[in-house]
Amino acid sequence: MAQYIGLGRQLAEAAKAAPFLGRDEERELATRWKNRRDEAALHQLTRAHMRLVIAMSIRFRHYGLPVNDLIQEGHVGLLQAASRFDPERDVRFSTYAIWWIRAAIQDYILRNWSIVRGGTSSSQKALFFNLRRLRAKLAISGVGSAAVFDQIAATLGVHRADVELMDARFSGPDVSLNATISESDASPSTQRLDLLPDDGPLPDEIVEGAIDADRRAIWLENALKSLTARELDILRERRLVENAATLESLGDRLGISKERVRQIESRALDKLRRALIEHHPEDDRRSASKRPGAPAGPLHY
Repeated sequence: MAQYIGLGRQLAEAAKAAPFLGRDEERELATRWKNRRDEAALHQLTRAHMRLVIAMSIRFRHYGLPVNDLIQEGHVGLLQAASRFDPERDVRFSTYAIWWIRAAIQDYILRNWSIVRGGTSSSQKALFFNLRRLRAKLAISGVGSAAVFDQIAATLGVHRADVELMDARFSGPDVSLNATISESDASPSTQRLDLLPDDGPLPDEIVEGAIDADRRAIWLENALKSLTARELDILRERRLVENAATLESLGDRLGISKERVRQIESRALDKLRRALIEHHPEDDRRSASKRPGAPAGPLHY
């Protein structure tokens, strides 16, 4: 079927010259295509219904996409309808094809209207394609602006938050963060990205944190020298590695009970804490001032 998909302009011009089909002629063409894959019959059948594609495409022109592209996508839906149409049913081809044409055009709009994909569920699709129409209808009916969203949500069976979000998306087009603020701005190189707030730490805070981390690493290394070999071994295995060893595994390796391992670990932590406080009492006072319930006051380092 790909050979029948041409440019929208060419399809529109071909539709003007295509004759209308009677019920019997339409059924004959559809039967020839279904049973014998007669491509000439398919071409004649679809060309006669291109007016339907054009009319449907024009209905969706206000979404800002080229009408020629909509016509081409509608033609894809028309071909899909022809491949699935059963001429034995007492239904005109146009009645059946209109649903495939609309679906193809709507799917194309949802894919290309914005770089942010919307309308991923059936309810969101209904909201996307009916929000403007319902809003205009309610405005004419005199419904207050505060109740419009509630009324639309109730009509389409969606949440009010979804209606508000979709309305916000309709309020303006996509804007690149790399777009300049204004051509007449004193600094034309300024981009929207430059005005976004940065929640990360300031450069001086990053440097201060790195210096403090290095200083405390040296303090810890010196404090560890106050421990015995066994205390240092247990403390490293229990506290200074990513996958800490269990009390039982250390006890088996050292030939002692797990309770004894726990006691040695507790004693090593106390010795380490005392060594750090003894050599750096000002750091302990600063840490204590940051604990919950600590009295407020200036910090001295």
